Amino acid sequence: MLIEAIVVGALQVNCYLVVDTNTQEAVLIDPGDEAEHILHRLSGLGCRIKAILLTHAHFDHVMGVRKVKEALNAPILLHEAEVGIYEALQEHASAYGFHPDAPLPADRHIKTGDVISFGTLTLSVRETPGHSPGGVSYVSEGASPVVFSGDALFAGSIGRTDFPNSSFETLERSIRVRLYTLPDDTVVYPGHGPATTIGREKQYNPYVRA
Repeated sequence: MLIEAIVVGALQVNCYLVVDTNTQEAVLIDPGDEAEHILHRLSGLGCRIKAILLTHAHFDHVMGVRKVKEALNAPILLHEAEVGIYEALQEHASAYGFHPDAPLPADRHIKTGDVISFGTLTLSVRETPGHSPGGVSYVSEGASPVVFSGDALFAGSIGRTDFPNSSFETLERSIRVRLYTLPDDTVVYPGHGPATTIGREKQYNPYVRA
């Protein structure tokens, strides 16, 4: 498995490319902005994108989705509870001075227990709401486990819960039940900032400790 973080946009979102190096099949997580930059990087690697996976639909994580989808014709996967936020992309983004194109609809609604397969790899879906109502994380288990946590869990922090439809109590429960139950050596790839591990966050995260 090859994991490459492509940091995009004014809010420095981590867009992740996850590649099965045996087959060059891949998924793209949260193409938040700078679609041309993302597509250029994909072209350089020569991988085939099988799906566009969204952890949630806040504007900084989805402004590049339309152009990436149009270029690659890969399905967009999103939790159903995020659809309202996703469809209001232009309204929400304009409040912060951004003016993206209207979003294309999601091709598939995902939920806990769903599995995304590409090449010989799989990512399982875990619902991690709180920062947003339909936030999800994507987990790869096995000898070297990883989780793409979106804006649920960061290195030394957690997602904001002062937005409409956000809830600290819900996010705390998501982290404890859906993320802190993963093995301590699971590498956490968050929506912003550096990677961390589940074990480190359980011990040191000041907002949610095990």
